Amino acid sequence: MYQYDENRSWSSVRDELKAAVTALGFPAELGDMIAAHIRSPKGMLRMISYLNYVKPDSMELIADEMIAIKSDVDRWREMKESERANIAYNNVLNGGLDTDDDN
Repeated sequence: MYQYDENRSWSSVRDELKAAVTALGFPAELGDMIAAHIRSPKGMLRMISYLNYVKPDSMELIADEMIAIKSDVDRWREMKESERANIAYNNVLNGGLDTDDDN
């Protein structure tokens, strides 16, 4: 399985994804479309692992997996945003609103 490395750029992971797609005989543009849709290096690495392990033989199977990964990425982002909002709300409850009024 591929490990995410903070030093790897989004574009280098996209290039790996395109290579995995073309190795299966699909056009490189499909890899670009998947990368643009997933928008996450970790998600793209999951897709690369899927392509290398399963070796799907149709674009439909690839699209299904892309949608599943995108859904997981979106759910994770929503959870993190909810956590940040909850922290901010708790800070307001515990500390009140910070105002610059000296009255």
